[in-house]
Amino acid sequence: MKNEEAVVSGYNYARETYAALGVDTDEALRKLDQVKISLHCWQADDVGGFETPDSKLEGGGIQVTGNFPGRARTIAQLMEDIEKVMSLLPGKQRLNLHAIYGDFGGEKVDRDQIELKHFQSWIDWAKKAGVGLDFNPTCFSHPFAEDGFTLSSFHEGHRKFWIEHVKRTRKIAVEIGRQLGTPCINNIWIPDGSKDLSVDRNLHRELLTQSLDEIFVEEYSPLHLKDSLEGKLFGLGAEAMTVGSHEFYLAYAVKNRKILCYDMGHFHPTEQVGDKISAALQFLDELLLHISRGVHWDSDHVVILNDDVQLVAQETVRANALQRVHVALDYFDASINRIGAYVVGARATQLAFLSALLEPIARLREFEESGRNFERLALLEVAKSKPFGAVYDYYCLVNDVPAGEDYIKEIADHEKRILINR
Repeated sequence: MKNEEAVVSGYNYARETYAALGVDTDEALRKLDQVKISLHCWQADDVGGFETPDSKLEGGGIQVTGNFPGRARTIAQLMEDIEKVMSLLPGKQRLNLHAIYGDFGGEKVDRDQIELKHFQSWIDWAKKAGVGLDFNPTCFSHPFAEDGFTLSSFHEGHRKFWIEHVKRTRKIAVEIGRQLGTPCINNIWIPDGSKDLSVDRNLHRELLTQSLDEIFVEEYSPLHLKDSLEGKLFGLGAEAMTVGSHEFYLAYAVKNRKILCYDMGHFHPTEQVGDKISAALQFLDELLLHISRGVHWDSDHVVILNDDVQLVAQETVRANALQRVHVALDYFDASINRIGAYVVGARATQLAFLSALLEPIARLREFEESGRNFERLALLEVAKSKPFGAVYDYYCLVNDVPAGEDYIKEIADHEKRILINR
């Protein structure tokens, strides 16, 4: 276990080191408290949900690999897992729910029939935990999505089914935001696309536009609901054409004043999502970031502290946009301890934002604006070796959660006591 005295000593050294660069570590930690990460509920159960006792993921552009013991199979188990994750993270987080995670009580409720009552237990849980909730329509893993199309489907009956589903998620999200006193982001992602060549992309996109326009006819207070749209480059079974591309949703979001969601795994491997943030913020009020890690064609590996995540955090902080950029996790890995996967990804994201908040940005801007590019580059390199890990350990200490590697043993012990017995 990390010694409290050693953590405080390390922080004092780090504070002095950063002060020499003109950085206030105490202020950086206060700002880090503003970064409330929305934890994705679907990591705990491999995107199965609770529509039926044996719910499991079926197609629609998503695939989960692995069969590590301990998957959550009930709402109670999922709540228990999320509580455990939150107990190992400093600061207050949020929870991001998909519509298939309702409390259906063993009853078969199709998605165009979901109501607030199916999610009231989650709202009550969130009130008790003191956290906010975000929401998502589930436009995949359903017979009406088997042909690869939902809101852009040529089949009018299927399309109307999905329109009604998303309308209902918006109504539920409004009540979530009202009851919890914090806006609920309702993020729309659809898997619509073609495995092989399509000759009428235009019609699919016309239909998607019409569906979205109908979905958004009813306006709600932004104090309770924030609408978000998430695009993608391609997906499993949609390699040749994706209807809801980045360009489509960017244009729609700008025209209709919606939040644009950037999922880090939904772009070409050489594209930097971080570079897009300041560009989009010139024309949009808010952004949603789905922090993920793409590897080859898989968009959803456990987040680590890599260059991509660091750039996203840096560009958000450098743009002074912590109040305009919402942060959520989006990945699923069933090959390792699922709680461990949560904590690794969430802590990596926090570390990225902390590192960004500890940049000597005033001096860096001074060098850049005066054309002193060598000095700018050198100071960026110097900042990389500064002890931001010691600052994070202190943040954990003052929030009464395990610092450093101590959380590893706690998760391993929890696995032996709880997960292995499921």
